[in-house]
Amino acid sequence: MTETREEWIRKRAYALWEEEGRPTGRDFTHWEQARAERQALEGSAASPDGKEVKTRKRTASASTANGAIKGSAPRKTAGRKSA
Repeated sequence: MTETREEWIRKRAYALWEEEGRPTGRDFTHWEQARAERQALEGSAASPDGKEVKTRKRTASASTANGAIKGSAPRKTAGRKSA
């Protein structure tokens, strides 16, 4: 059974409440934190349950975007002395 977004938020808010020692009057704070965490997960490479990270293919242009070539040694900068 797939968990809905609201169910995930509710369970996470409850877990946050328990982690903080079940304080009174912090339900809105826990709900907002859980909602923000879910939103961050939805925008990341992680799956909604936070357990699996989806991998993204790297293209040749992405790996050489900063000028580095795979397997090459880092460039030395003229004028700099290593400590």
